[in-house]
Amino acid sequence: MAKADEGDIARRVAPTGTLRAAINYGNIVLAQKGPDGEPAGISADLARELGRRLKVPVSFTTYDTAGKVVDALNGPQTWDVAFLAIDPKRAQTIGFTPPYVIIEGAYMVPKESALRQNNEVDRPGTRIAVGRNTAYDLYLARALTSAERVFAPTSQAALELFLRDRLDVVASVRQPLEVYARDHADVRVLPGRFMVIEQAMAAPRGRDEALAYLSRFIEEMKASGFVAAAMARSGQHDAAVAPKSDVP
Repeated sequence: MAKADEGDIARRVAPTGTLRAAINYGNIVLAQKGPDGEPAGISADLARELGRRLKVPVSFTTYDTAGKVVDALNGPQTWDVAFLAIDPKRAQTIGFTPPYVIIEGAYMVPKESALRQNNEVDRPGTRIAVGRNTAYDLYLARALTSAERVFAPTSQAALELFLRDRLDVVASVRQPLEVYARDHADVRVLPGRFMVIEQAMAAPRGRDEALAYLSRFIEEMKASGFVAAAMARSGQHDAAVAPKSDVP
């Protein structure tokens, strides 16, 4: 990217002069709290690199669910960039770059469950614990025909709900489910995935020039190895860097 572009586009990406970045701690693959209490992980690294290029300070606002990040656009604590899974419902109010990371949505069940494959979950009487308005909740709302979603406010709360109420399934990002299952012999993660979750940088709908710049930025961060290195630094070795996308 030409340096002139950064200087010209800064006011469109960060109109207040500060890059307001929303970080979702609900997705531990992308965001963690660092030892200094500040946001860490690939989302925070991308925001800081973007601020460096635009020569503007970065201000983080953190949330415990993706749904709250989306809702913040209508409140006083709005944001200029966020890091969210691409979803058609969210796209009504949010513009997305191409994805920078691909992660998997997975199911976990009690060890003694008769369910063995992902395609067996959508049956009458099956109750699935899920964090409300997560990417996998929005997907399951479109995909399920028979199983019932049982909502919790966050993904962590969905796991607790699954355990407490002895539900049939919990849906979440694969990595935290596998971490839990390794330490608890009474549950198991079903093989494969029920969805691919494409994680992208996001901007409020209507900021077309800003979104075009962010799309080019994300493609450069993938191609340069920045995304892969940031994921490795934060210990997220199982998530895959998204394939190259063609952007103008």
